[in-house]
This record gives sequence, structure tokens and C-alpha cells, in this order.
Amino acid sequence: MARIAIDAMGGDFGCEPIVKGTLQALDEAAFNAVLVGQSSQILPFIPKKYLSRITIVEADDVIDMNDAATDALKRRESSIYKAVDLAKNGNADAVVSAGHSGATMSLATLRIGRLKHVSRPALVTLMPAKNGKRTVLLDVGANTDCRAENLIEFAVMGHYYARDVLKIDAPRTGLLANGEEPSKGNEVTKEAFKKLSSFEGFIGNVEGNNIFDGSVDVVVCDGFIGNLVLKSSEGVASAISYFLKDYIKRSPIAITGALLMRKVFKLLKKETDYAEFGGAPLIGIKGCVIVGHGKSNAKAIKNAIFQAIRYIDTGVNAHIEKRLGEYKEL
Repeated sequence: MARIAIDAMGGDFGCEPIVKGTLQALDEAAFNAVLVGQSSQILPFIPKKYLSRITIVEADDVIDMNDAATDALKRRESSIYKAVDLAKNGNADAVVSAGHSGATMSLATLRIGRLKHVSRPALVTLMPAKNGKRTVLLDVGANTDCRAENLIEFAVMGHYYARDVLKIDAPRTGLLANGEEPSKGNEVTKEAFKKLSSFEGFIGNVEGNNIFDGSVDVVVCDGFIGNLVLKSSEGVASAISYFLKDYIKRSPIAITGALLMRKVFKLLKKETDYAEFGGAPLIGIKGCVIVGHGKSNAKAIKNAIFQAIRYIDTGVNAHIEKRLGEYKEL
């Protein structure tokens, strides 16, 4: 069974939602849970019937959201440092953390290490698209400045993540630019475009709206642009939700209509709720690290654990290394 190391202390709301999410995951899947943190805070939330299925690794320190990511490398008693070290030393197959994302990514990259042929890991997220599909977007924050070579690696990693983890038979990959024509984009994307032209499934440049229209499965960009896309999308979804509620409250007829459409609104919320996926994989490192939202609830933690289990079971890392090795030899 997969061994999942879970940073029990990193979230905004303490260890309670993290422990509860772990218990929910144990109810639905077979895996070994390793909770890393202060046992005095963790144990009160674990019923006796689960104790035989959970290992607790003591960690007295917690990396705060206001701490610098580089501090995590020195704080060896922190929960995230110890969780990452479990994976580094082969005592865990994956790490799940809703704590300091910069610290998690730095520790994972420097302690666990990168896959062969990967110069920079990338953070992956799934964006809602038409027809119930999901679009893989990477990078969304691990690398603010990229070279063309990095974007090419992201394309390979995104392709195999979509194929192996999401089970998309022939993923279509696009390069995010300010127009579909090959001449559009900046110097980095233009260079990447030329080198990706013969890449399996590459459909050329795509624009921001294509992320949501179902015309592409993998969208590649640097972490600066990707994070702006992600945060802007979250803001738009939140604003539309606010406007809908505000307009509905103003009209008795609209209130009646809203009551009749409760199922529709519920399904819409599910499409845009980060808790449905749990977190973003840091792809390109040895093993598996899922970076969760600081405000993760129990459902988000449960789904982050499920995502880690799926990632481990697919063998996606081996496929990425093999394809990048073939590319480097060209």
C-alpha cells in the first residue's frame, strides 16, 4: 500500500481539518497514513479505531505562512521538513501539505531532488472546461522566470500527467500566448514553439479563453503567467457568485427561480471548488508532493491524499524521464 506523509500542522486552521480529512480518506481507500506534527494536538482528533492504521511522527516546529521559504531548509524539526525527509529516505511514497507552499516546494526540490532530465519542477492545477473536462495548466507558481527549455519540459510533464493520471488518451498540448499565430508571444514562447512543433499532440499557441472551452488538454506557461491566470480565474468565479446572490436577493421571482435551480448551483459550485481536487502536484521531482491550499478543509485533504495515491500508482515519473531522455538525445 502507498505510504502518504501528511503535514498535520501546516494549514491555516490547525491540525483538525487535516486529521479529519485523513480519517475520511482511510474510510475510502487502503493506504498507510503518516501524520507529521505535534502528537498532543493530533491525537485528540483520532478515534481509537483508527490508531492502528496511523503512524505519528513527532515534529515540534511549524513553518508559518509569514516565514521565508528559505528558512525551511534550516528548521529540521518542522513538520514539513520531516514529512519531506520521510519521502527522501524512502519511508513515504508521497507528501501532502496544506502549509507554506514555498517552503514545501523548496524542500521537495532540494531534499527529494528532481527527476533525471528535469531542470525545474512545475506546479500543476486543473481548470474547469466545457463538457465536464479539465484542462491541465502548468506552471502555476513554482517558476516565475523560465527559458524555452523549461517550457518544453513542462509540455512533456503535462502530457504524461494528462495521459497517465487523468486517463486522456491523446492529450492536446498548447503554449499560452497572446494569439494563436506562430508569430505571437514573447521571445521565450516563440523559441519554445519552434522546438515543440514536432512534439506529440502539440497544437500550437492557445489563448486564455481556450483554457476553458475544451479545445486543449494541457496548457503550458511560466509560473508568473500561470499564477496570474489561476488567481484571476478564482477572482472571476467568486465575483460571479457574489453578483448572482446579490441579484437573486433583490427579486422574489429570482429567489423562486434560484430555489428551483438549487441542484444546478450545487453542480456549478462543484466545478469551481478547489476542495474537489485537494491540491496541486509538484511535478518533476522524485516521488510525489501535493501542495494544498492553506484554507483546505477535510474534504480537500481527503482528495489531496487520493490524488497522491493515483499519482504513485500510474508510474508517470518513469514515463516523464524516458521521454525527456529521448528528447535530450535529439
